[in-house]
Amino acid sequence: MSRIAKYPVELPKGVEAKIAADAITVKGPLGTLSQTLTGDVIVNENEGKLSFVVANDSKQAKAMSGTLRALVANMVKGVSAGFERRLNLVGVGYRAQVQGTQIKLQLGFSHDVLHNLPDGIKAECPSQTEVVIKGIDKQVVGQVAAEIRAYRPPEPYKGKGVRYSDERVVIKETKKK
Repeated sequence: MSRIAKYPVELPKGVEAKIAADAITVKGPLGTLSQTLTGDVIVNENEGKLSFVVANDSKQAKAMSGTLRALVANMVKGVSAGFERRLNLVGVGYRAQVQGTQIKLQLGFSHDVLHNLPDGIKAECPSQTEVVIKGIDKQVVGQVAAEIRAYRPPEPYKGKGVRYSDERVVIKETKKK
């Protein structure tokens, strides 16, 4: 069995989980998330804790127990505290603005890049060169941040581009004659 699946997921105050035959739904102060279940893992709830037990002895079931536990733990954290990803725009003239459900990016192209935000995702720009993406679904927040970064990834010679705030860009040395 996966070692991570041995640890139960604690439900904080204000978060409740409903376990059905084919899905688990977690509801909290920030919203509701659900995850489909396979027959490989049995989810039990007692005293505010969710535990995950392997239904059969197959390799697939053992792998899914840890995966499902991690997904449910992220759901619980998302509906109680939420997730955020910070992006920095590094380069002369690189700017960002939030316009309703769109982010307007000026990234050195001849045109502005407009990126539509999916439902449940909010963006803020504390400064012109910083973008904060917030939401309750960790996967969607990370995907939106990756899509914005993909417009202009950091280049290795000057470090210009869109980078995560915790990303470290290794600058290459230029060629010598």
